[in-house]
Amino acid sequence: MTDAHLDRRALLLAGAGVATTAALVTFEPASAGVRKRTKVFKGRFRGNIPDWHYLPFTVPHGVTRISVKYSFEPIDTGYGTSFNVVDIGIFDNAGAGLGNAKGFRGWSGGARRSFSISRTSATPGYLAGPITPGRWRIALGPYQLQGAGTPYRVEVTLHFGERGPKFKPSPAPTSVPGKGADWYRGDLHVHTVHSDGSQTQREVLKYAKAARLDFIGTSEHNTSSATRTWGRMVPRDFLVISGEEVTTRSGHWLATGLPAGTWIDWRYRPEDGKLARFTEQVRSVGGLSIAAHPNQVGGGNGWGFGFTDVDAIEVWNGPWSGDDQTTVAQWHALLSSGTFKPAVGNSDTHKQSQQIGLAQTIVRASSLSTSAIIAGYRGGHSWIAGSSAVQLEFTATLNGGTPVSCGDRLPSLIGDPVAVRLRVTGVATGCVATLIGPGTATYGTATADAAGQLVLDAVVPGGTAFVRAEVRQAASPTDPMVALTNPIFLTASAG
Repeated sequence: MTDAHLDRRALLLAGAGVATTAALVTFEPASAGVRKRTKVFKGRFRGNIPDWHYLPFTVPHGVTRISVKYSFEPIDTGYGTSFNVVDIGIFDNAGAGLGNAKGFRGWSGGARRSFSISRTSATPGYLAGPITPGRWRIALGPYQLQGAGTPYRVEVTLHFGERGPKFKPSPAPTSVPGKGADWYRGDLHVHTVHSDGSQTQREVLKYAKAARLDFIGTSEHNTSSATRTWGRMVPRDFLVISGEEVTTRSGHWLATGLPAGTWIDWRYRPEDGKLARFTEQVRSVGGLSIAAHPNQVGGGNGWGFGFTDVDAIEVWNGPWSGDDQTTVAQWHALLSSGTFKPAVGNSDTHKQSQQIGLAQTIVRASSLSTSAIIAGYRGGHSWIAGSSAVQLEFTATLNGGTPVSCGDRLPSLIGDPVAVRLRVTGVATGCVATLIGPGTATYGTATADAAGQLVLDAVVPGGTAFVRAEVRQAASPTDPMVALTNPIFLTASAG
């Protein structure tokens, strides 16, 4: 793929708001006794400028490792948000065009100030592999610029010498032997040191097992590096599903269920009209796209793309909060209007204190395998809970027939009595369950007893579009969530 839009003139970046030394930097070939050569880019980002800037440099023959250090001057608000941030990544000589996975060699956003790449190994977030001669590019992403903006300095060092051994990927297995049809618990939104998490992959597995999960989904920001290494550490009885958190400037989404090593681009906004291209790419390889924390406060977190082009919605992200309440209301409005995007819950864990499995999704699947779990998510055959202590059964039955559950369709006619049962255990005394239909319709409530159990039986009128269930800490419809189901549909067709 060529990069016609990344020609030398564009790379000079001489537009308003940018002062830079981004002209092509050429390194001299290795000479006797020379082990490395270093060149420096300097500049300043300020004002209203494009999202992405590229610093091109040539790699001559004989280079065996590239190392990069950079600096900028962020403003930390002290409230979890920073201004004047400059993200960083790198593309090799295969090109940096939108969607060009062949050229992608890594991304760390603003989480690191240095990285290196060689044939044998790479800093987490980056891809080990051949150091091919030609034009490479540092990618910079200035973000949330305020006032005078920020200066930046990027130091690129090329190391010469003997090549090391070839990197050997070790992806996680895509199924767990001996695990058949069942309900499986998992968390698809998990970060490690391969992006901005502080926890290692082995630590994440330990925490996930302690939380009694059956699977996790790896979802590092904008990089596929972790998916090439999980096989070195995942136990035989546990499933790791490959994926990525696609972190655009207008919201984040999870690309999950990908073949290991698959990379999905993030360099677009809603006005570019590119989201559908990449969510379709995910579907084409058997994966699922999930709008992540759509109403989370903070730069870049709020979802600006609408929900047409995604497959599901993360309605519960980490400990329950007001933005989750807003998302559930949006999701319910979509559902009531006839648009079903399955609800998903995840932890978005970055460190041990962000408890993995809070929240978690419990999925009905034909096996503990990537393909079966993704199929369960896609069909909405799932419910969400705040911990593995919560057990839930949610069924609907017509005329004594076979019960159906989350995501299933039970065709009924007006006048048919549909028997709906919700049974929950493992919750706190006083938790309140509600059966909910389209709009403002409700079909009954029940309160958990001293043993933390509740049973709610109701007759729902036939022909109702759907029924779903919520369990909250108290009776108010805005109290913190304890469990949430996807709907059971009670009409003959979605129309």
